[in-house]
Amino acid sequence: MDELEHKYEVEIHETEDKQKLPDQLKKDLKEAGMMDDKGKLKLKGVSPKMLKRMKQEFVDCPVLKEKTQFIQCFMCPNFQSRVTGKVLCKGDSLK
Repeated sequence: MDELEHKYEVEIHETEDKQKLPDQLKKDLKEAGMMDDKGKLKLKGVSPKMLKRMKQEFVDCPVLKEKTQFIQCFMCPNFQSRVTGKVLCKGDSLK
């Protein structure tokens, strides 16, 4: 199996704090059909237990140069894969 082409391996961190999704991300999730009108996430192939865990995780995004919720990272076009506590990121500009 070929390795995915990526520029960064970003460590995933956990927090106990409640994280709020940015309004733009919520809008994007709703448009993509991954969030219902009530604001509940519906990611295909992701169990409710994993989704709860993902909501309490964040990464230090090398592209945005800030802490970003894992859900936002997961939706990013640079997201390649999640492998043993790390995210493989293409590192391309988002503009």
